[in-house]
Amino acid sequence: MVRAEYRRQNAGILMYVRPVFVTLLCGMLLASGCQTVQTTAPGAVGVERKQQMLVSENDIEKGAAQAYAQELQKARQTGKLNANPALTARVRAIAQRLIPATSAFRPDAPGWKWEINTLTTDDMNAYAMPGGKIMVYSGLVDRLKLTDAELAAVIGHEISHALREHTRERVSRAYAQQLALTGIAVATGAGQGTLDLANTVASVTFQLPHSREQESEADVMGLELMARAGYDPRAAVNVWQKMMAAEKSSSSEFLSTHPSPGNRIAELQARVPKVLPLYQAASAKR
Repeated sequence: MVRAEYRRQNAGILMYVRPVFVTLLCGMLLASGCQTVQTTAPGAVGVERKQQMLVSENDIEKGAAQAYAQELQKARQTGKLNANPALTARVRAIAQRLIPATSAFRPDAPGWKWEINTLTTDDMNAYAMPGGKIMVYSGLVDRLKLTDAELAAVIGHEISHALREHTRERVSRAYAQQLALTGIAVATGAGQGTLDLANTVASVTFQLPHSREQESEADVMGLELMARAGYDPRAAVNVWQKMMAAEKSSSSEFLSTHPSPGNRIAELQARVPKVLPLYQAASAKR
């Protein structure tokens, strides 16, 4: 079992597991269910990278549902869950506009068991766990003074992580690192149980930063989602400009798991023209 102490000691190195290592390990562990998958259609933005997975989608979603339920329970006990009804209604309305657009990448996604909630806290954060479990922190909205379009950019970005199964990919890499560090042999079906997936999903979500390529994928897919939902994709650039200013003035939980804005602003600006026609078409229908 991956214990909390083990995760704390190795959190800094788990993020550095390279995809090539997972590929090699997959060749050695075919019996354990390793797969090369294309999690999404390319969409208009052309996301086509294939991913190596050592754990199943079903197991990850079960672990995510449990981890999310634990977060909801903690928030409920402290009175912070959906404590601002106006904000919760706003976040849910924006997310409900974005969710139908997910069919451009995954036909099954609009039918996921989506859960959309807010947490009242000064911390700036947002996340979407596998299977569509979304949480937006009030501090992110309030401190950055996000418009609806900017909030759509944030939520669309997080939804894109879920669509691309980035958590499953990161857990697979962490799993590969665990095997490399401990030398544990993998038996069919055994590894996934020993991983304590709920805790591992939570650890990956809240402690480890996304890789640069995962962030780039979520950025460009998020642009397409918001454009298809009728939100001006240029607002995504505003979000990261605000985030960059926040990074200079204070610590951000969001930035601890989402690498510094830096060059991503230029990449977003370059990608916006690709999705503007989608926004214009969606706007004409509204």
